[in-house]
This record gives sequence, C-alpha cells and structure tokens, in this order.
Amino acid sequence: MARKGGSGRKVVATNRRARHDYDVLETIECGIALTGSEIKSVRAGQVQLKDAYAEIRGGEVWLTSAHIAPYKFAHLGGHEPERPRKLLLHRREIERLIGKVNEAGLTLIPLSVYLTEGLAKVELALAKGRRTIDKRQRIKEREQQREMDRARGRVR
Repeated sequence: MARKGGSGRKVVATNRRARHDYDVLETIECGIALTGSEIKSVRAGQVQLKDAYAEIRGGEVWLTSAHIAPYKFAHLGGHEPERPRKLLLHRREIERLIGKVNEAGLTLIPLSVYLTEGLAKVELALAKGRRTIDKRQRIKEREQQREMDRARGRVR
C-alpha cells in the first residue's frame, strides 16, 4: 500500500558534531511520535539536534533536548520546543539497544532527522564517546591525507 506524499528522502536536520565527538558503531532508522504543529515545523526545516541524545526509560526510547521550533500558525501556541519525544522502534530492537548501552557503555545519538514518504524519521547512532586526544589525532590524520593527495595531484 503506497502512502501519500513524495518518495525519496529529504534531510531536514543533521547533527554535525556527532561524528566529530563520537565514533559511530551502528546506525538505526526509527520513527518519531510528533504532534500536529511539530510535524509542520519539521516539514518547514525548523529542527536542531545540537545537544540532542536518546535515552531508554521504561522500555521505551526517548529523544531528549532536540529543539523543534513552535509552528507560528499553530492554535494556542503550538508545542513545547524541547519536550522529550518518543522514538518508535520494535521491541526486539529496543531490547538489543538496552543490552549494548548497558554492557558496553555506549550512547544513543541522533545523526539526522529526515522525511521519507511523508513520515518523519530519525537516524539514531549507537556511538562511543571520543576523547580530546583522539579528536586531535583524527584531524591530524585527515590533514596528512589531504597533503598526500595534493602531492599526488588529486584534489580533495
């Protein structure tokens, strides 16, 4: 059964700091439960994931600190911009995430929010935090690679 809306994937917001601050081990696509004014704001691109993270509470996954700006045409002021929002995953996926987060000390970080077939989705990453030394080392390696590519005649 085809859903209404366009096909394809329209990225609304990305968390650019996530790949800098964390080593991404695995990504998961999940739905997000939104109110009417929130989905209108998402479609208008009014989303920020700067300090957002996901946490597991009561056997459910919640997106915390994601800012979805209030929709300016909403009745009675719309919604609270930084309220926790439920992420929609299958029970088995949630149980697997609980195991990995508890066992390995990993973190759940949203990488992006996008629209696909008219539905809002979140790309969630199972990630391990990077230390400052690791970040500097990675930047240094990237710059060295650029220098080698320039010397070979390839431009990056």
